[in-house]
Amino acid sequence: MFLYIRLFKESFSFAVRALRNNKLRTILSLMGVTVGIFSIIAVLAAVDSLDRNIKSQLSGLDKNTIYITKFSFGPTSVPRWVRDDFPQTTFNDFQYIKKNVKEVEAMTYVIFGDFQSVKYQSETLSNVQIIPCTDGEYYVDGLEMAKGRFYNESESATGSSVVVLGHEIAENLFKTKNPIGETVRVYGRKLTVIGVLKKKGEFLGDTPDEMVFIPANFVRGFRNTGPYGLPGAVKIKPKRGADIDALEEKIVQKLRIHRGLKPGQINNFFVSKLSGFTNMIDGVISFLNKTGWIISLFSLLVGGFGIANIMFVSVKERTNLIGIQKSLGAKNKFILFQFLFEAVILAVVGGLVGLTLVGLIVLISKPYTGDFELVLSLWNMSIGFLLASFIGLISGLLPAISASKLDPVEAIRTGM
Repeated sequence: MFLYIRLFKESFSFAVRALRNNKLRTILSLMGVTVGIFSIIAVLAAVDSLDRNIKSQLSGLDKNTIYITKFSFGPTSVPRWVRDDFPQTTFNDFQYIKKNVKEVEAMTYVIFGDFQSVKYQSETLSNVQIIPCTDGEYYVDGLEMAKGRFYNESESATGSSVVVLGHEIAENLFKTKNPIGETVRVYGRKLTVIGVLKKKGEFLGDTPDEMVFIPANFVRGFRNTGPYGLPGAVKIKPKRGADIDALEEKIVQKLRIHRGLKPGQINNFFVSKLSGFTNMIDGVISFLNKTGWIISLFSLLVGGFGIANIMFVSVKERTNLIGIQKSLGAKNKFILFQFLFEAVILAVVGGLVGLTLVGLIVLISKPYTGDFELVLSLWNMSIGFLLASFIGLISGLLPAISASKLDPVEAIRTGM
């Protein structure tokens, strides 16, 4: 046992000495592995960070929330040209479903894609996203109020001229002033502010903090929100413990009857769950991960070939020394471990430099990434370290074996 420990110790010392004596060659070898490990860990860290940030944003949402729209959340067999002819989901669709489907906790009708200016006295905010929706939006999306209240069912049904502001909108328009009861202009019409939402943060590039919520029926009075007008959707939050698949089937059946679709005709709408959207995101993340691995492995392969090449050169240069060591009684194992350690040390140090560079980028970028948090996990660091060790071991194996099998007399003669 002690003999092997001594063998490892002496082989390691010889390897370190050889690397110190050839600093330029060592640095050049390190660069190849550093680039390879840096590429892999940088890609893994970026994809892992993207995955974590998306999942943390989705964690607060009910994945069973059902969306009825003319668009699909995921892949579909319906051709694009057919989907383009589908009618928009309308307020009439919403009313019919609300009347005929009872297994729901909350339901809302939302009109999308409307951007307007919002004015308060001399202050004007341009290109603000307006969300005309029914009162159920508050419960379906789990909104919270910082001040005031959300509009009620009566105000929603009559299309009252009231408005609820996102946190950022209220701050930009009113600064430190209390906005409740004040009048703003949207669509060139006067609306009374009755509530301000709590700050919620960004979700996939969108945030209610920068939105304005208005009763859908208020907008329906002067905008085309019919089958070929602004895009709309019905959002449904099922009751806790409800059979989601059965609920989806019932919604499809009722909406087909409402739209007069005959047996054999395809649905001219899509009923999608948020979980389908998350599954699609998981697929994209998985694809990015695999692509990143493939690209980065090429970089690592180049680094491995670089180490193997340097090790063969090192064996050639030290052939005379190998012969002297063997003639003085050095075993094949000692020579093998000497060169193997040299290759592994090169790869591990290169890998650690690559990991350090990724770590520095993560630290430096934190103040500039906003809500998006870059993460370098212990798991990814372990993968980088193990990969570097493995590459060093594989790259140094053949040169080390060739060195250990040299005949001492021939080695000394070749070196002379």
